[in-house]
Amino acid sequence: RGASLLSAMAIPEHLLSPIEFLAAAEEGAVLLDVRSPGEFAQGHLPGAHSLPMFSDEERAAVGTAYKEEGNQAAVELGLEFVGPKMRSLVTQARVLLESHADRKPVLLYCWRGGMRSGSVDWLLRTAGIPVSRCEGGYKACRAELREALCQPRPYVVLGGMTGTAKTAVLRRLQVLGRRTVDLEAMADHFGSAFGNLEGHAQPSTEQFSNDLAWTLRSMDRRDKDLGETQEIWLENESRSIGKVSIPEGFHKCLRSAPVLELERTEQDRIDHLLSMYGDASKASLHQAFERIRTKLGGQHAQKAIAHVDEGDLSSAAKLALVYYDKTYRHGLDQREHMRTVDACGLNPEETAQRCVDAHNQWNPWNLPTTSV
Repeated sequence: RGASLLSAMAIPEHLLSPIEFLAAAEEGAVLLDVRSPGEFAQGHLPGAHSLPMFSDEERAAVGTAYKEEGNQAAVELGLEFVGPKMRSLVTQARVLLESHADRKPVLLYCWRGGMRSGSVDWLLRTAGIPVSRCEGGYKACRAELREALCQPRPYVVLGGMTGTAKTAVLRRLQVLGRRTVDLEAMADHFGSAFGNLEGHAQPSTEQFSNDLAWTLRSMDRRDKDLGETQEIWLENESRSIGKVSIPEGFHKCLRSAPVLELERTEQDRIDHLLSMYGDASKASLHQAFERIRTKLGGQHAQKAIAHVDEGDLSSAAKLALVYYDKTYRHGLDQREHMRTVDACGLNPEETAQRCVDAHNQWNPWNLPTTSV
């Protein structure tokens, strides 16, 4: 038994660069984040499991001890916190590894690849669990992910005034086999004052950024593996989706990308808005109109709220379009590469097919075109 323990302790430490670490994580290895729960909630690598060395309160206490009493006091306090957890940390890591189909080595990271990940790395190696640790930690991985967001790709932006069913069309494009990135789904918000009437929690901007970069890197790998490139469809968005801010470098790429703008009648748009928000409570619709009161104008906002109270949602939606059309047109007028798609009276599937046809005729990125 003693010889076995010594053998386990002799397993060499395995450090990976951020590039190597992300590549291994994206292949599906067991990924453990040993930072505190609060740090994990703020942002983590997609697919990571939280295996905190310290609770939020313990981390704060260790930090205070370091500032007030020095490194030795902080280390001793940390050991006091971790000691009772050692067995549990090993058990959790082993369960995750054994439940993984390919039983790949555990990948471990903390904030900077320092004492926390180093300590858990030693503990798991001592227990005989194969571990690879990230040099530079989460901070270094974040830098790689942010860089990925700025890389040029053949984006095609699906534009159109509010109510032109851009999201529905984007999802039909995916069904038709086109590559899409649904930013609003990632942000858990429809991107307007009416986009989260239920008031559910959104991911942090940091987590949104991580998830987006992860998705784009996956597409890059697919292109490299197949030796070909396909356009990537996204919906036109402002700089924020609800409380989530779109990364600046990525947003710049979208601003310069070609746009296919959907054209629909006003009645088409109103009908679509009613299909989305017609069952919402009066209170939530009141709050949404209050959020745009200043830009819509007090008189218009009051009329819209009165229409909601009367059950005349069609008239309320028509007033909302006054504000959104002005805002959207201002941004769209700055676009250089744009073509229109007549989608009047078409359902999302028909519109998606028409968008593919329009893109293939235009082919702004000079890519090999495929029909659907």
